[in-house]
Amino acid sequence: MTPVATSRLQLIGAALLFSTGGAAIKATAFEGWQIAGLRSGIAALALLLLIPAARRGWNRRVILVGLAYAATMILFVLANRMTTAANTIFLQSTAPLYILLLGPLLLGERIRVRDAVFMGAVGVGLSCFFIGTEAPLATAPDPARGNVLAALAGVTWAFTVMGLRWMGREEGGGHALPTVVAGNLIACLVAVPWALPLPAVGAADIAIVGYLGVFQIGLAYLLLTKGIQRVGAFEASILLLAEPAFNPVWAWLLHGEVPGPWAALGGVLILSATAVKVGWDARLARRERAASASAPTAPQEAAELRKDLADAAEDEGGDDGLDDETGDRAEHGL
Repeated sequence: MTPVATSRLQLIGAALLFSTGGAAIKATAFEGWQIAGLRSGIAALALLLLIPAARRGWNRRVILVGLAYAATMILFVLANRMTTAANTIFLQSTAPLYILLLGPLLLGERIRVRDAVFMGAVGVGLSCFFIGTEAPLATAPDPARGNVLAALAGVTWAFTVMGLRWMGREEGGGHALPTVVAGNLIACLVAVPWALPLPAVGAADIAIVGYLGVFQIGLAYLLLTKGIQRVGAFEASILLLAEPAFNPVWAWLLHGEVPGPWAALGGVLILSATAVKVGWDARLARRERAASASAPTAPQEAAELRKDLADAAEDEGGDDGLDDETGDRAEHGL
């Protein structure tokens, strides 16, 4: 098997591990705050042990962005305990909508015509989750409140991604993994007061929480950091869409959980719009690179271009393996 094929399998493995979060969260007798605290605490330890890059690059900005990531982790768990796994992951996947809306204000990024089309499609998909009333299920006892929490998780995830971009511009790459660890540690500390006292539970419940921390987050990020080094950003983004696609499948197989028709329509719109935008952006980026390569350059400009390419190659092959802009495509990995 070629190295590139191995990297693709690693990315698919990471996406599939991330996708099991909703079904696993619903399978344990622990309450939402208890799951959030234990899962994040175990995940932070697993990441620190499994990935050396997670132990480097800590600073105040990492902690600040980690706060947004911690909120996402907690909201994701609480939403999954109240509404369907499909609603949770689809509503969280609306994060790019908020990034586009807030980007001009916080990052100075302009909104292009294709971005407006994408925002319209995602906005329609988002509204589908709040049309009508979903009947409560055993695994989704409070869909309305859970949908609100899941939508808020999309907002906090957007702030996480924008924070990683901000750090990347100010300090360069290498901050994604420390931010993930910091966010998990903060989530654990915030959840502890709400989680105690812990109930008497069986070995299966403890094993599920351990799985969530070690495998669904820790091993998934390990596979992601390895796989992302040899696969382009466009292909990686498409492969990682396996997470929101399979998340409802595991919930259906394990719990018989089926999202309502409006939620299913909203999810299809959000995922389809995301896939189209990823392809659209990748195509335009290739055109821009081709146009830049064909344009004549002065000797000094050529030297600067070679230096930029060398720096980019060095960054891609570095210890982190997960740059601050590409790394956000995982978590979804919540």
